[in-house]
Amino acid sequence: MDQIFANLLVDVISTVFFTILGCALMWAVWKVIDWATPFPVLKEIEQDQNVALSVLFGFIFLSIAIIIAAVIVS
Repeated sequence: MDQIFANLLVDVISTVFFTILGCALMWAVWKVIDWATPFPVLKEIEQDQNVALSVLFGFIFLSIAIIIAAVIVS
């Protein structure tokens, strides 16, 4: 019984750690993209209603999330 609890605890701790790591990496990617673009990204998306930019950033973050998940799993 103690071995099952220990394995469960290790799984929960590793899940929390990798969740925080993935979120930190996504935040870092957002900051790099925001720094690299010559225009304010949030202003373009929120105020100017630039749908194409929103879709582009959605796909960028989806692809980066898949890459981060694959690296974490391996």
